Amino acid sequence: MILKDKVCIVTGAAQGIGKAIALNMIEEGAIVYGCDRAEGSMAAIASEYARFHPLYFDVTDAQAAKTAMMQVKKEQGRIDALVNNAGVVFNKKIGMIVREETELMFRVNVIAVIELTQLVSRIMARTGGGSIVNIASVTAVLGSAGQSAYSATKGAIISFTKSSAKELAPQCIRVNAVAPGIVKTERFEELYEASGDKIDTRIGRIALGRLGEPEDIAKACSFLASDNASYISGQVLGVDGCASI
Repeated sequence: MILKDKVCIVTGAAQGIGKAIALNMIEEGAIVYGCDRAEGSMAAIASEYARFHPLYFDVTDAQAAKTAMMQVKKEQGRIDALVNNAGVVFNKKIGMIVREETELMFRVNVIAVIELTQLVSRIMARTGGGSIVNIASVTAVLGSAGQSAYSATKGAIISFTKSSAKELAPQCIRVNAVAPGIVKTERFEELYEASGDKIDTRIGRIALGRLGEPEDIAKACSFLASDNASYISGQVLGVDGCASI
Protein backbone atom coordinates (compact mmCIF):
# COMPACT_ATOMS: atom_id res chain seq x y z
CA MET A 1 0.00 0.00 0.00
CA ILE A 2 2.65 2.51 -1.08
CA LEU A 3 0.05 5.24 -1.68
CA LYS A 4 -2.06 4.69 1.42
CA ASP A 5 -4.50 7.61 1.86
CA LYS A 6 -2.68 9.81 -0.67
CA VAL A 7 -4.90 12.03 -2.81
CA CYS A 8 -4.04 11.41 -6.46
CA ILE A 9 -5.35 12.92 -9.69
CA VAL A 10 -5.12 11.06 -13.01
CA THR A 11 -6.12 12.71 -16.28
CA GLY A 12 -7.43 10.65 -19.19
CA ALA A 13 -8.62 8.02 -16.73
CA ALA A 14 -11.57 6.60 -18.65
CA GLN A 15 -9.66 3.96 -20.57
CA GLY A 16 -6.30 2.52 -21.54
CA ILE A 17 -3.21 3.58 -19.64
CA GLY A 18 -5.04 6.23 -17.61
CA LYS A 19 -7.60 3.74 -16.34
CA ALA A 20 -4.84 1.29 -15.42
CA ILE A 21 -2.98 4.03 -13.52
CA ALA A 22 -6.11 4.98 -11.58
CA LEU A 23 -6.90 1.37 -10.67
CA ASN A 24 -3.34 0.60 -9.60
CA MET A 25 -3.26 3.68 -7.40
CA ILE A 26 -6.51 2.59 -5.78
CA GLU A 27 -5.00 -0.86 -5.15
CA GLU A 28 -2.04 0.88 -3.54
CA GLY A 29 -4.37 2.66 -1.11
CA ALA A 30 -4.86 6.05 -2.77
CA ILE A 31 -7.94 8.23 -3.03
CA VAL A 32 -8.11 8.79 -6.79
CA TYR A 33 -9.81 11.52 -8.78
CA GLY A 34 -10.07 10.40 -12.39
CA CYS A 35 -10.47 13.08 -15.04
CA ASP A 36 -11.91 12.68 -18.52
CA ARG A 37 -14.16 14.45 -21.00
CA ALA A 38 -16.92 11.91 -21.58
CA GLU A 39 -19.55 12.15 -18.87
CA GLY A 40 -20.50 8.73 -17.58
CA SER A 41 -17.43 6.98 -18.99
CA MET A 42 -15.98 6.43 -15.52
CA ALA A 43 -19.25 5.59 -13.78
CA ALA A 44 -18.50 1.86 -13.71
CA ILE A 45 -15.19 2.45 -11.96
CA ALA A 46 -16.84 4.74 -9.41
CA SER A 47 -19.56 2.18 -8.72
CA GLU A 48 -16.97 -0.50 -7.96
CA TYR A 49 -14.41 1.53 -6.04
CA ALA A 50 -15.43 3.89 -3.26
CA ARG A 51 -12.03 5.58 -3.42
CA PHE A 52 -12.53 6.63 -7.05
CA HIS A 53 -14.11 9.99 -7.82
CA PRO A 54 -14.83 11.01 -11.43
CA LEU A 55 -14.24 14.56 -12.65
CA TYR A 56 -15.61 15.39 -16.09
CA PHE A 57 -13.87 18.20 -17.97
CA ASP A 58 -11.70 18.91 -20.99
CA VAL A 59 -8.07 19.44 -19.97
CA THR A 60 -7.75 22.18 -22.60
CA ASP A 61 -10.44 24.23 -20.81
CA ALA A 62 -8.35 26.20 -18.30
CA GLN A 63 -11.31 27.40 -16.25
CA ALA A 64 -12.86 23.93 -16.03
CA ALA A 65 -9.50 22.50 -14.98
CA LYS A 66 -9.14 25.11 -12.25
CA THR A 67 -12.65 24.43 -10.97
CA ALA A 68 -11.93 20.69 -10.82
CA MET A 69 -8.64 21.08 -8.97
CA MET A 70 -10.19 23.45 -6.45
CA GLN A 71 -12.98 20.91 -5.89
CA VAL A 72 -10.39 18.29 -4.97
CA LYS A 73 -8.67 20.74 -2.64
CA LYS A 74 -11.99 21.60 -0.99
CA GLU A 75 -13.01 17.97 -0.52
CA GLN A 76 -9.66 16.52 0.56
CA GLY A 77 -7.65 19.48 1.82
CA ARG A 78 -4.64 18.61 -0.31
CA ILE A 79 -3.36 16.99 -3.51
CA ASP A 80 -0.47 14.55 -3.11
CA ALA A 81 0.05 13.42 -6.70
CA LEU A 82 -0.89 14.40 -10.24
CA VAL A 83 -0.45 12.14 -13.27
CA ASN A 84 -0.68 14.10 -16.52
CA ASN A 85 -1.75 11.22 -18.74
CA ALA A 86 -4.42 12.68 -21.05
CA GLY A 87 -3.16 12.90 -24.61
CA VAL A 88 -4.01 12.68 -28.28
CA VAL A 89 -1.96 11.29 -31.14
CA PHE A 90 -2.13 11.65 -34.93
CA ASN A 91 0.43 9.53 -36.74
CA LYS A 92 1.30 11.24 -40.02
CA LYS A 93 4.28 11.28 -42.37
CA ILE A 94 5.84 14.73 -42.60
CA GLY A 95 4.25 15.42 -45.97
CA MET A 96 0.80 14.59 -44.59
CA ILE A 97 0.91 16.55 -41.31
CA VAL A 98 -2.25 18.60 -40.76
CA ARG A 99 -1.88 21.86 -38.85
CA GLU A 100 -5.17 21.52 -36.97
CA GLU A 101 -4.19 18.08 -35.67
CA THR A 102 -0.74 19.29 -34.63
CA GLU A 103 -2.24 22.26 -32.79
CA LEU A 104 -4.66 19.96 -30.97
CA MET A 105 -1.81 17.67 -29.91
CA PHE A 106 0.11 20.60 -28.49
CA ARG A 107 -2.97 21.93 -26.67
CA VAL A 108 -3.70 18.57 -25.03
CA ASN A 109 -0.25 17.02 -24.71
CA VAL A 110 1.72 20.11 -23.71
CA ILE A 111 -0.24 23.25 -22.84
CA ALA A 112 -2.76 21.40 -20.66
CA VAL A 113 0.10 19.68 -18.82
CA ILE A 114 1.77 23.01 -18.11
CA GLU A 115 -1.48 24.59 -16.89
CA LEU A 116 -2.44 21.65 -14.66
CA THR A 117 1.06 21.61 -13.21
CA GLN A 118 0.70 25.32 -12.44
CA LEU A 119 -2.61 24.76 -10.66
CA VAL A 120 -1.65 21.68 -8.69
CA SER A 121 1.84 22.85 -7.72
CA ARG A 122 0.34 25.93 -6.07
CA ILE A 123 -1.84 23.67 -3.92
CA MET A 124 1.02 21.26 -3.19
CA ALA A 125 3.32 24.12 -2.17
CA ARG A 126 0.86 25.10 0.58
CA THR A 127 0.40 21.57 1.90
CA GLY A 128 3.94 20.20 2.16
CA GLY A 129 4.77 19.16 -1.39
CA GLY A 130 3.87 16.28 -3.65
CA SER A 131 4.67 14.39 -6.83
CA ILE A 132 3.84 15.15 -10.47
CA VAL A 133 4.24 12.45 -13.11
CA ASN A 134 4.05 13.35 -16.80
CA ILE A 135 3.47 10.74 -19.48
CA ALA A 136 6.04 11.20 -22.23
CA SER A 137 6.92 8.59 -24.88
CA VAL A 138 9.81 6.53 -26.16
CA THR A 139 9.29 8.35 -29.47
CA ALA A 140 10.62 11.52 -27.83
CA VAL A 141 13.82 9.67 -26.94
CA LEU A 142 14.40 7.58 -30.08
CA GLY A 143 12.34 9.37 -32.71
CA SER A 144 9.84 7.52 -34.87
CA ALA A 145 9.10 7.78 -38.57
CA GLY A 146 5.50 8.87 -39.10
CA GLN A 147 5.26 10.40 -35.64
CA SER A 148 7.29 13.60 -36.00
CA ALA A 149 4.63 16.01 -34.74
CA TYR A 150 3.54 13.73 -31.91
CA SER A 151 7.17 13.14 -30.93
CA ALA A 152 7.65 16.91 -30.76
CA THR A 153 4.89 17.21 -28.16
CA LYS A 154 6.41 14.47 -26.02
CA GLY A 155 9.87 15.97 -26.39
CA ALA A 156 8.40 19.17 -25.01
CA ILE A 157 7.06 17.20 -22.04
CA ILE A 158 10.52 15.83 -21.27
CA SER A 159 12.03 19.33 -21.34
CA PHE A 160 9.20 20.71 -19.21
CA THR A 161 9.64 17.87 -16.72
CA LYS A 162 13.34 18.54 -16.21
CA SER A 163 12.97 22.32 -15.86
CA SER A 164 9.88 22.25 -13.62
CA ALA A 165 11.56 19.67 -11.37
CA LYS A 166 14.39 22.11 -10.68
CA GLU A 167 12.01 25.02 -10.17
CA LEU A 168 9.61 23.20 -7.84
CA ALA A 169 12.18 21.29 -5.77
CA PRO A 170 12.40 24.04 -3.08
CA GLN A 171 8.66 23.48 -2.46
CA CYS A 172 9.27 19.73 -1.99
CA ILE A 173 7.46 18.98 -5.23
CA ARG A 174 8.99 16.24 -7.35
CA VAL A 175 8.41 16.12 -11.12
CA ASN A 176 9.24 13.06 -13.21
CA ALA A 177 8.19 11.57 -16.53
CA VAL A 178 7.38 8.05 -17.65
CA ALA A 179 8.21 7.28 -21.28
CA PRO A 180 6.22 4.24 -22.42
CA GLY A 181 7.14 2.14 -25.40
CA ILE A 182 4.42 0.40 -27.40
CA VAL A 183 1.59 -0.41 -25.00
CA LYS A 184 -1.22 -2.83 -25.76
CA THR A 185 -4.24 -0.59 -25.32
CA GLU A 186 -7.58 -0.50 -27.09
CA ARG A 187 -6.12 1.68 -29.85
CA PHE A 188 -2.64 0.32 -30.42
CA GLU A 189 -3.41 -2.00 -33.37
CA GLU A 190 -5.32 0.72 -35.19
CA LEU A 191 -2.55 3.29 -34.73
CA TYR A 192 0.40 1.14 -35.69
CA GLU A 193 -1.22 -0.77 -38.54
CA ALA A 194 -2.30 2.59 -39.99
CA SER A 195 1.34 3.69 -39.93
CA GLY A 196 2.24 0.87 -42.33
CA ASP A 197 4.44 -0.86 -39.73
CA LYS A 198 3.58 -4.38 -38.62
CA ILE A 199 3.23 -5.17 -34.93
CA ASP A 200 5.56 -8.18 -35.22
CA THR A 201 8.23 -5.89 -36.65
CA ARG A 202 7.89 -3.53 -33.70
CA ILE A 203 8.00 -6.39 -31.18
CA GLY A 204 11.22 -7.60 -32.81
CA ARG A 205 12.87 -4.33 -31.76
CA ILE A 206 11.95 -4.83 -28.09
CA ALA A 207 14.62 -6.70 -26.13
CA LEU A 208 12.12 -8.22 -23.69
CA GLY A 209 10.14 -9.58 -26.64
CA ARG A 210 6.65 -8.34 -25.83
CA LEU A 211 4.41 -5.31 -25.96
CA GLY A 212 3.92 -3.31 -22.81
CA GLU A 213 0.72 -3.67 -20.80
CA PRO A 214 -1.10 -0.68 -19.30
CA GLU A 215 -0.31 -2.11 -15.87
CA ASP A 216 3.43 -1.80 -16.59
CA ILE A 217 3.04 1.95 -16.95
CA ALA A 218 0.66 2.15 -13.99
CA LYS A 219 3.11 0.53 -11.58
CA ALA A 220 5.85 2.96 -12.61
CA CYS A 221 3.53 5.92 -12.00
CA SER A 222 2.49 4.63 -8.58
CA PHE A 223 6.13 4.19 -7.60
CA LEU A 224 7.09 7.72 -8.68
CA ALA A 225 4.06 9.13 -6.85
CA SER A 226 4.99 7.32 -3.64
CA ASP A 227 7.38 8.19 -0.84
CA ASN A 228 9.57 5.32 -2.06
CA ALA A 229 10.71 7.74 -4.77
CA SER A 230 11.23 10.66 -2.39
CA TYR A 231 14.75 11.41 -3.72
CA ILE A 232 13.87 11.02 -7.41
CA SER A 233 13.02 14.10 -9.45
CA GLY A 234 13.68 15.45 -12.92
CA GLN A 235 14.01 11.92 -14.34
CA VAL A 236 12.55 10.24 -17.42
CA LEU A 237 11.81 6.58 -16.69
CA GLY A 238 11.63 4.48 -19.84
CA VAL A 239 9.06 1.71 -19.54
CA ASP A 240 9.64 0.15 -22.93
CA GLY A 241 11.00 -3.36 -22.58
CA CYS A 242 14.56 -2.21 -23.24
CA ALA A 243 13.72 -0.64 -26.59
CA SER A 244 15.36 2.71 -25.89
CA ILE A 245 18.97 1.63 -25.28
